[in-house]
Amino acid sequence: MKNVFKNFAFIGLLISALFISSCQEEFEELPDSEEQSTITASSSTAKLITDASANDGSYDNIVDGASCLAVQFPYSVLVNGLELRIDSIEDLKLIETIFDQLEDDSDLLTIVFPIKITLSDYTEIEISNAAALEELAKDCIENGADDDIECIDFVYPLTFFTYDTNSQQTGSVAVESDKELRFFFKDLGDNDVVSLNFPVSLKSYDETIITVNSTEALALALNNAKDSCDEDDDDDYNDDDFSKEELDAYLIDCGFLVKEVKRYNQYQTEQYFSYTMNFKADGTVKVYSSLGNLFEGTWSTSANDDGVLLNLEIYELVDFSLEWSVYELEAGRIKLFESDGDRIILKKDCDVPEGNSNEELEVVLEQCKWKFAVPSSSSIGLYTIKFLENGAVKFVDDNGEFFEIDTYATWAIVNNSIVFYNINQELIAERWKITGSSNAQLSIEIYNENELIYENVLLRDCEDLSTVCEEAYIYDVIQSCRWTITNLDGTFFDALDIDFSNENIHVYNANEEVVEEGNWEISGAVLKFNDLSMALANYVGEWTVIACADNLFKIQRGEEILLLTKTCN
Repeated sequence: MKNVFKNFAFIGLLISALFISSCQEEFEELPDSEEQSTITASSSTAKLITDASANDGSYDNIVDGASCLAVQFPYSVLVNGLELRIDSIEDLKLIETIFDQLEDDSDLLTIVFPIKITLSDYTEIEISNAAALEELAKDCIENGADDDIECIDFVYPLTFFTYDTNSQQTGSVAVESDKELRFFFKDLGDNDVVSLNFPVSLKSYDETIITVNSTEALALALNNAKDSCDEDDDDDYNDDDFSKEELDAYLIDCGFLVKEVKRYNQYQTEQYFSYTMNFKADGTVKVYSSLGNLFEGTWSTSANDDGVLLNLEIYELVDFSLEWSVYELEAGRIKLFESDGDRIILKKDCDVPEGNSNEELEVVLEQCKWKFAVPSSSSIGLYTIKFLENGAVKFVDDNGEFFEIDTYATWAIVNNSIVFYNINQELIAERWKITGSSNAQLSIEIYNENELIYENVLLRDCEDLSTVCEEAYIYDVIQSCRWTITNLDGTFFDALDIDFSNENIHVYNANEEVVEEGNWEISGAVLKFNDLSMALANYVGEWTVIACADNLFKIQRGEEILLLTKTCN
């Protein structure tokens, strides 16, 4: 894309700063604790904190072409002669849509000056012409090489303690945002000393929450996040960040769910609801309908000055058969576009099966009864469920009595989802998409038609958890493999694998990197986790094993219950 700025007269810079003060308290001695270790304003840890709280200006690069500054809303631009008012981030997508609709590459964007911009340190400046903006943009380092850390964010509020030269606490400061945090450190002298009130939570780019309990652990988490994601620090607004070869690899890596289809100015999404696509390395593509019908075709990619193109030829699916511009690869999504406004959106799903059944999953469902981890608002959400081998489904009340519901008469697995039919064998609207599974639990998304209603977890309810939880049994089984740790609703650290071998704890992320180490011990049916200071820091202490099996432990501390689920055979 070519962003062209018109020339106006530059009238100067206006810099504003926010002063943050703290309320003074009685002098206290500096806490003598590793969890309250201090931070000097000129230290490397302070640099990491300010880099992580920098203002990220990459979201509007399609306008200003610079990641170290952002244009303040509202403002106006001329896009190929069409004037647009930009009031929010969502409006920036209109610019991309206009650019993508044109077959030539002579896209022209003109900013209507004057504007106000915000720099990475939250300084605000008024800009009156394109020359002044381009001069500031020269200081930006693009392509992810700049200092700001965009792959992790602080969870606010944070509380800092301040100290005098005698190491006595003089006050505390509550910080509510990145901007306040940045100015707090800006106002400190090079030799000023502060400390954080731990624990502190951080949110990773993939929504994982990381809790740290010391300055050392905080610095490690921030440093590890520097290169953990694509910061998209370039000027094309996420639409040209991939090559033909990268698209090829992305397509064949996993299956895809069809999320949106628009052809001939009409939305066709409903008729393709729950369709799945599997791209093969040999250039063939298989499309399965929600009922398991198979449509076969071919695919190929090419590249030109306009970007990367995907050509689909599927004889029985004319709405798909076209040469599409691939104008965006978001996290887990592909967006296809055609100049007349037609588009297809695909969601990457590595659990998508080929075909309409999953025999292994059917066997797992049929073996035992199942119940919701969190009571469901569904009409059957309060009951224990029994999936029978003949396709029938029955329910169990609080007295252990089986009964039937006409609306949920039979069940089947279709495209990795549990679907239900009523007594007249008509497909009902509610379906449960299985997003994760083990012998002990199923993570599900519950849909009504094509609308996601809520998420839940089905827990296995059978004699597998009748094993007596003796010390020797727990000691042997827990060291036999890796485990995941989750809450009952399946929402806690499901991307982490834990190895308990040799009475040590090693926590691995999805890239097989060790992100946490500690140790454990056992006395009777009580497990004790020790020396964990990062991802599992809040779970240090004693847990009672209240149910156990070869592939599942249920542990409890107070009212909190966790599940340890084996991740290998």
